[in-house]
Amino acid sequence: MSSGNGSTADSSLNVSPTLEQALVPTLAVVVFLGLGSGLLGMAPHAPLLWSVVFAAIVGRYWIGVGYDDLADGVEHGLRMGLQAILILFTIYALIATWIAAGTIPGLMYYGLGLLTPETFLPATALLAAVVAFSIGSSWTTAGTLGVAFTGIGSGLGIPIPMTAGAVLSGAYAGDKQSPLSDTTNLAAAVTDTELYDHILSMRLGTAIAFGLSVVLYGALGLQAGGAIPAGRVGEIRGALAGTYDLGLLVFVPLLVTFALAVRGVPALASLVAGVFAGAGTTVLVQGTAFTDAWDVFLNGTAPETGVTLVNDLLVSGGLSGSAWTISVVVLALSLGGLLDHLGILSTLATRLASLVWGQRSLVIGTGASAFVVNAFSAQQYMSIVVPGMTLRELFDEHELDTSVLSRAVESAGTPTGALLPWHAGGVFMVSVFGLEGGTSLFILTEYAEYYYFAFLSPLVLVVLTLAGVGLDATPPRGGVDAEGEAAVADD
Repeated sequence: MSSGNGSTADSSLNVSPTLEQALVPTLAVVVFLGLGSGLLGMAPHAPLLWSVVFAAIVGRYWIGVGYDDLADGVEHGLRMGLQAILILFTIYALIATWIAAGTIPGLMYYGLGLLTPETFLPATALLAAVVAFSIGSSWTTAGTLGVAFTGIGSGLGIPIPMTAGAVLSGAYAGDKQSPLSDTTNLAAAVTDTELYDHILSMRLGTAIAFGLSVVLYGALGLQAGGAIPAGRVGEIRGALAGTYDLGLLVFVPLLVTFALAVRGVPALASLVAGVFAGAGTTVLVQGTAFTDAWDVFLNGTAPETGVTLVNDLLVSGGLSGSAWTISVVVLALSLGGLLDHLGILSTLATRLASLVWGQRSLVIGTGASAFVVNAFSAQQYMSIVVPGMTLRELFDEHELDTSVLSRAVESAGTPTGALLPWHAGGVFMVSVFGLEGGTSLFILTEYAEYYYFAFLSPLVLVVLTLAGVGLDATPPRGGVDAEGEAAVADD
């Protein structure tokens, strides 16, 4: 589960924009974001607002829909992303309460005693993958363990963008293979694929992409860590131990949250329980007053440990600190909902994937469609729903099993959203790791160059597809053929 529950309902209007009508607002988004965020270095808020207004003008005066329909489109996007917004609010509060409770400082303290600069990045990716697979949530993994790993990595001399890349590679790889993940279930549902058939279809590609990522993190760790300045780890651990009670009880919020998630409790409910556990631990273990513990929930933390690095790592904004992030997500979801409601995303996805001459090009085109929809909807659910539902007939025509479609949309859709600083996933991950929005040249998140899995997952999809691996034919309605297996149609 990357964030929350997605809706598979088709709420687009009964309009079919021409390719020209679809391309104009789409290219406008590229221009506005490139000019505003890329060239001028602006926050994404204004460029996203320009894009929403321009898309509405195109919808009203060129495509010819009414004002009420435009409003419905915006509402559609917000409704589809409501769960993600609520999770964003909750994780901001959870991070603050876990810092005050000593949970995150405790993870930093003990982690610094176990890990080395050389082993940190691959170990981080592997642990994040295990946790994300267990609880089915890449967002929860990044918002909890990711914050602690940032502190550990900084103490070991590892730059935060590298740590963020390793956490996200593990989190999204584990998420894709988890039967608890909402994006995994959504991809299976919208393509009419059995859940475990979908997971099995992704397994080889995920294993190759993640395995290569871990190898790259191992090589990167040998270069990035270097020698730790004498006394740095001891200084950081001393500052943590001198500020917080770091007994085993500080890990109660972590155990509560992950235990509930493993038992199948939805992400939002598990995280809210984690907030209460964090506030309770702050009062009972750290000796903080009840009202002060809930003030942390609202306004965040600003500890004074005596070490500037530790102070900077443990500053958090609490619930009120989520305003910048939430406002970007609201604008991005509004834009994505409008483009989807006007049929623009479906037109682009269908046109892109229809430029095919066989099975291989169809699968690769579908992956490209998922990424395009991801970029312009700013919502990973739409990157699965739009191509997953609009391209099913093409896969039937080319005698490809539905699991091939589900694998294509999730391999290229789920992990890539966090690369984009205006995407809901990108906005959240950037804020979790305390980084800037994007680079000035490529409009990618600051950790993008180290987030190997986001590039390798679609790349491996392309390579395996070109090699003909996993191009399973659709079994006959009554089952497999007399040979006991479905034939693979050649391009």
